[in-house]
Amino acid sequence: MASRADNIASNLSLANFSKATELKNRIWFTIGALIVFRFLSFVPLPGVNPLILSDLYDQTRGGILDLFNTFSGGSLERMSLIALGVMPYITASIVVQLAAALHPTLAALKKEGTVGRQKLNQYTRYGTVFLCAIQGWFLASGLESFGAQSGMQAVVDPGVMFRIGAVISLVGGTMFLLWLGEQITSRGIGNGVSLIIMAGIVAQFPTFVSNLGSGYSEGSIATGIIVGLIAMVVILILVICFMERAQRRLLIQYPKRATQRGMMQADRSHLPLKLNTAGVIPPIFASSLLLLPLTITQFAGNSVDTDTAAGGVLQSVLQYLQHGQPLYMALYGLGIIFFCFFYTAIVFNPEETADNLKKNGGFIPGIRPGKRTEEYLDYVLTRITVIGAIYLTIVCVLPEYMIAQTGVPLFLGGTSLLIVVNVTVDTISQIQSHLLAHQYGDLIKKAKLKGRLR
Repeated sequence: MASRADNIASNLSLANFSKATELKNRIWFTIGALIVFRFLSFVPLPGVNPLILSDLYDQTRGGILDLFNTFSGGSLERMSLIALGVMPYITASIVVQLAAALHPTLAALKKEGTVGRQKLNQYTRYGTVFLCAIQGWFLASGLESFGAQSGMQAVVDPGVMFRIGAVISLVGGTMFLLWLGEQITSRGIGNGVSLIIMAGIVAQFPTFVSNLGSGYSEGSIATGIIVGLIAMVVILILVICFMERAQRRLLIQYPKRATQRGMMQADRSHLPLKLNTAGVIPPIFASSLLLLPLTITQFAGNSVDTDTAAGGVLQSVLQYLQHGQPLYMALYGLGIIFFCFFYTAIVFNPEETADNLKKNGGFIPGIRPGKRTEEYLDYVLTRITVIGAIYLTIVCVLPEYMIAQTGVPLFLGGTSLLIVVNVTVDTISQIQSHLLAHQYGDLIKKAKLKGRLR
């Protein structure tokens, strides 16, 4: 059943959009910040030859670099100042969340409210700088040896000074993106970091459409394949929109309290449990782990000696872990399911939730407070996570299967599609919230005017 707020939001009229000056300013600011992000993605690192780098990158497609390149909007392919994107920040925030769930000191900080969250955010930024420095150093070192066997040199003047300059540039680019994301969050619309990731993914859409159109005109891609891909993407978008908003709402009852008129009234509320509590973290983790060996081999220049027994085994494993292979898709699905349960257990703590309900006097009807409530929450969460894990697996594995069968590199993979749809839905919800607040403001002004007239 839709809540009262949902009913009001559904009846909002976009005719009031032109009157909401603050909302328009926020939208224009967000668009301007995203344009700055796209401009930065074309500024190359100092000392890198972009033409040779483009040729070398085409030889190493299929690894984890493709995943990071998609999230950075092609910045990694061009080796720009923001080549690392916001992925170091995402990794650092996940590590801090895991540490806060496992370490007692960080767990105590998490319970301190705003001050504790600010401290954890500070640790996350420190971790982001550290990860950027480490990744930037290895990326600069890899660039120097990149394409050495083919006789092409991507770096004009390799050496220690190039590595130091690359590290400083990459750290500065990532931290600037974080600052830009914070500005979008506070002065724009939506979550800034999420919008930056979505903008990078959507930026690859024209290239995909161009490649699809050229393949169709050349006759390499049949009409039925294009229609099937479009139908699959539309169906997946509808499924994601439905499943991401799906939740199990547990009824929470509070003791009867005396009102101003002397009547006893019992308060009720709901505890929403999302069907997909883990979000997009499971497919990112699973794909990163599977594509890591392939990427390491590609950066090594495929210099594996296949004559030895170890080299032959490694070569066979890498062949089976290629995109579209049955072993890859099976391990990908199992990895998504594992990380769904693992990350859900980190994000949602049934014991802590049960204790908070008990302290506030709330209880689930028919369930005793305390240990029984904790067991019931764990019981419900485990069963809805099964559905969420199956949904994530289907959404992420189905595009991989279509790519393997048709040979067409699908622009919107499962992970990219999840991010784009989630961020879009969240941004639209925030726009509706601003319109709703503006509508309430107009009602309050009208009520004050009527009161003065009386």
